[in-house]
Amino acid sequence: MGQDSSGEVPFSRTKIRVGCLVFCEDEVVLIRRKRPSVDHYSVPGGNVGHREDLIDALRRELAEELKLDLDRATCPQLCWVQDQMVSRPGPTAPPRKLHFVFRVHVDAEVRSTLATIEHDELPDGAVEEGEFVWVDYRSAGRLKLYPALGEDLAALASTGAPVSRVSNA
Repeated sequence: MGQDSSGEVPFSRTKIRVGCLVFCEDEVVLIRRKRPSVDHYSVPGGNVGHREDLIDALRRELAEELKLDLDRATCPQLCWVQDQMVSRPGPTAPPRKLHFVFRVHVDAEVRSTLATIEHDELPDGAVEEGEFVWVDYRSAGRLKLYPALGEDLAALASTGAPVSRVSNA
């Protein structure tokens, strides 16, 4: 692999990311971002800080984005680990991302208190707005979902079905 304009080899850095599938009955909350060709969806979550515990990072990200106090949900269950080479516009070489995707369940009362809009700071300092939408988890296979778990999610027999998978996207 060659270097990019910054002198860094693409995918030579690995970023650890946590995400969480938050279920309420048969629906899961995703972040929808409007794009000219097709809407993009993502699982709430974000990068893990240096020396930060995965559950602490998950707790922080869910509080920041969704306004979810993890103590008001079921115990987080690690469901998927996905190794992904991510390309994103910008001056730095694209990183490799290792996604740890958890699952929790909330009840309707907790769901009613959660955020509806997410603000994502871009590398250039601009802010992109996303909308939290609740979708039937079985429809996730038809969505452009990041990380790429839509088909696996849609294939679950139920929102609590056993699952464990490592995948490369």
